[in-house]
Amino acid sequence: MKRTQLIEQRKKLNLTQRQVAEALGISEVYVRKIENSDAHPGRTTMLKFEKLYNQDSKNLFPDLFHVYIDTKCIN
Repeated sequence: MKRTQLIEQRKKLNLTQRQVAEALGISEVYVRKIENSDAHPGRTTMLKFEKLYNQDSKNLFPDLFHVYIDTKCIN
């Protein structure tokens, strides 16, 4: 599942993945993998995205902050 909010914010600012990579000091391939959910960024990288897009990490990376509570009991 792609991280649509991350992609939308990038496009809203008319930035390419290469420009985002240069601004954040990471590789273009890593940006692509993060946007496609093929890689999970560390906290430092998430903070860089927050600052660049002026958005909260929970909004940009909802899949990483989703809490799943298993309510089934083992008998």
